Amino acid sequence: LARGTPGFSGADLANLVNEAALFAARRSGRVVEMGDFEKAKDKIMMGPERKSMTMPAEELKNTAYHESGHALVARLLPKTDPVHKVTIIPRGRALGVTMQLPEGDRYSLDKDRMLSTISVLFGGRIAEEVFMNQMTTGASNDFERATQIARDMVTRYGMTDELGPMVYAENEGEVFLGRSVTKHVNVSEQTMQKVDFVIRRIIDEQYAVARKLIEDNQDKMHAMANALLEWETIDAEQIDDIMNGKQPRPPK
Repeated sequence: LARGTPGFSGADLANLVNEAALFAARRSGRVVEMGDFEKAKDKIMMGPERKSMTMPAEELKNTAYHESGHALVARLLPKTDPVHKVTIIPRGRALGVTMQLPEGDRYSLDKDRMLSTISVLFGGRIAEEVFMNQMTTGASNDFERATQIARDMVTRYGMTDELGPMVYAENEGEVFLGRSVTKHVNVSEQTMQKVDFVIRRIIDEQYAVARKLIEDNQDKMHAMANALLEWETIDAEQIDDIMNGKQPRPPK
């Protein structure tokens, strides 16, 4: 629970316990169990389940492959947080969620971890292309986050050989009274073109990494998507079974 609730305040944790007690009461339980806390955590962090929302079979299948793509790439790449749970039950604005939990506290990110994160974010769209022969709008937030990470690597953290340890972006603070809304750009047009080129290279390279992993493990992708279509949610133990080539155990 602690790994799954980083940054929660005391009030947030109290709310979590209250929600878990409500879930226990709904199933007439005498004791609040771990499953109740899991449901409460998911509801607070991702929004309530929208079970009443009926998705067409093709869209449900597309979502299953999309989330399987994220999970598979996250499992196969080094320096990624372990996959805790994958679900295709719609929550909030998301049609499905792949949840990763950190193994410990982390205060900074290294280059390899950021590159792996970009690859994981692309896993969903690549799975749609490879298995469903289509592109959907479901990957828009993934692309936003991947592009922002790549841009920060180049312009803020000096993590590329081509541009070196220099900052090419202003610190974009909040606009408040006394601060100018206009930006002062101290970088030449030629340099900005080079920045765009390096960002594009990082994205293309990590996209290729994720695509190769998915194409080389199509049997595991099919198994994971089928498990999601059957049970709607799979946990880390079931994912372990699939990655080891076994039949996934039934859900707890």
